[in-house]
Amino acid sequence: MTTYKGIVLAGGSGTRLYPLTLSMSKQLLPIYDKPMIFYPISVLMLAGIREILIVTTAESLSDFKNLLGTGEDFGVEFTYVIQQKPEGIAQALILAEPFLAGSPCCLVLGDNIFYGQHFVELLNQATRVEQGCTVFAYHVTNPQRFGVVELDAEMKVLSIEEKPKQPKSNYVVTGLYFFDSTAVAVAKTLSRSNRGEFEITDVIRSYISNNKLNVSLLGRGFAWLDTGTYDSLLDAGHFVETIEKRQGLKIACLEEIAYRKGWLSKEQVIARAQLFQQNAYGKYLLDTAT
Repeated sequence: MTTYKGIVLAGGSGTRLYPLTLSMSKQLLPIYDKPMIFYPISVLMLAGIREILIVTTAESLSDFKNLLGTGEDFGVEFTYVIQQKPEGIAQALILAEPFLAGSPCCLVLGDNIFYGQHFVELLNQATRVEQGCTVFAYHVTNPQRFGVVELDAEMKVLSIEEKPKQPKSNYVVTGLYFFDSTAVAVAKTLSRSNRGEFEITDVIRSYISNNKLNVSLLGRGFAWLDTGTYDSLLDAGHFVETIEKRQGLKIACLEEIAYRKGWLSKEQVIARAQLFQQNAYGKYLLDTAT
């Protein structure tokens, strides 16, 4: 079975969220009861990925290290790399080259939240692909804001366009990508777009041209949230709050995921719970392990 490594892109300046992000990274902002970055990390962990690279800024590096450490508390291993200047999502692949060392990878954006039934099955399907790229498409009302995919009757991708003025469909590519080991080499050949960035859509196009792009549709019962604006940040917090209070189960609880996968022992989870004994998060961890 192919062993994937994970990349979380948590760089950028978060200008759309100023003044909230003037003194801290967007991915450290709270989404209800957890830092935003817990949510994309949880996706990688649910996919069985334990080696994870955090791409961040020099200013935020120490904050992420203070929050996440080596990964020992979550049964994983974190590595960090600095993105000196935000120059496109595809830049993360280039920065990750030493970390990947020829391995395939799953790249997830640090401000994306995914939630839905059978999500783990979709992730497992993607990790079983040894050659090619897998993207996850989602139907939205405002495709102009995203990378839009044009699909034929058999749901095969015909084209992909970044933020088109006249979208060819309402299906957009979410911030979650599975790439084989050739992705870094492709990213290194890219020229900057009109926006001055190395576009991830250009990497995906190379897979389309080689007939190696797989598309997994996230259907009606699925939630994909991009938390890059004031309203979407608040909406995401309310969404997580509603689900957790209704079900009594937490979304993106990293310690729980690690425990369920056998990456943390009962004793380790209980010890972790002691840090949060004054709140519901700690009680949840304690209930999970006892």
